[in-house]
Amino acid sequence: MVSSTAAGLNPSSGALSRLRDRVPALGNPLRPLLLAAGRSTLLRRVVTALPVTRSVVRRYVPGEGQDAVVDATRDILASGRAISIDHLGEDTSDPAQAEATVQAYLALLAAFGRLDVPAGLPVPALEVSLKLSALGQFLPQDGHAVALANARRICSAAEAVGAWVNVDAEDHTTTDSTLSIVRELRADHPSVATVLQAYLRRTEDDCRTLAGEGSRIRLCKGAYAEPADVAFQRSEEVDDSYRRCLEVLFTGDGYPMVASHDPAMIDAAHDLARRTGRADDSYEFQMLYGIRDDEQRRLAADGHTVRVYTPYGDEWYGYFMRRLAERPANLLFFLRSLVPSRSH
Repeated sequence: MVSSTAAGLNPSSGALSRLRDRVPALGNPLRPLLLAAGRSTLLRRVVTALPVTRSVVRRYVPGEGQDAVVDATRDILASGRAISIDHLGEDTSDPAQAEATVQAYLALLAAFGRLDVPAGLPVPALEVSLKLSALGQFLPQDGHAVALANARRICSAAEAVGAWVNVDAEDHTTTDSTLSIVRELRADHPSVATVLQAYLRRTEDDCRTLAGEGSRIRLCKGAYAEPADVAFQRSEEVDDSYRRCLEVLFTGDGYPMVASHDPAMIDAAHDLARRTGRADDSYEFQMLYGIRDDEQRRLAADGHTVRVYTPYGDEWYGYFMRRLAERPANLLFFLRSLVPSRSH
């Protein structure tokens, strides 16, 4: 067990109480620090070496291997929810690593084909989420072509087992390239979805462009550190943007995917569905594995499609740090776990 000295914490309950009181007020200042830490090689070595870290990570990542995520998939499907699985990794600079990522997805999709998928959902219950930078998007030569070809292989394998494919968003420097590849993929695989991030100033216009018939758009708030000239910085601005983008999607002809744990955004989606006359099977809610599980189950029990974004793999550090950066409660959960419990 990590000592309180190694963790840099006083284990007294009073110290944790004071920290709990302070962190919500420091939410915005802490976020860029945690996101920067997610790209630090030194901090990666320190954090991943802590024995307690992996036990905490299991709250957000079911495991590093395929068997663990397939087991999680069975549990999620049995609860009446759908799933979208992300093989963790990004910023690939090695063609062999990109090929390894493709092979991981192909093996996962083959495992999908052996699953007993419960009937009842109006849309495919199984989906894989791809980060194009993990498929070779930024290789120094022909990165665009390599990522497109690799994504096409995965799309073909997904269609063979009746699964959907979603292309994830990354930082703003990738947006134009990613949307270009998505357009090319949809020519042959029209069900391919993509992600738009409400904190980017461009996203409302992107929603208008992409909300056509047959489109699937996952709308999230955004989880990367971005400069003020391209992204809203205040949470109120991001919330306002999310609501505007959501209205564009709900009044469009596509299939909106409401990716948020924020009760206010979920309420906004319910209200828009009522105002636009959308049926429950014409949109879905998406939440992250391990976050607000009770709410996920409640929405599913109420007849809504709920898809659980579920990552796996050994490249979990960057994903984990983004989860800590999103909400002070996640950070507090992690810090509490570093403090040895006392027996009474």
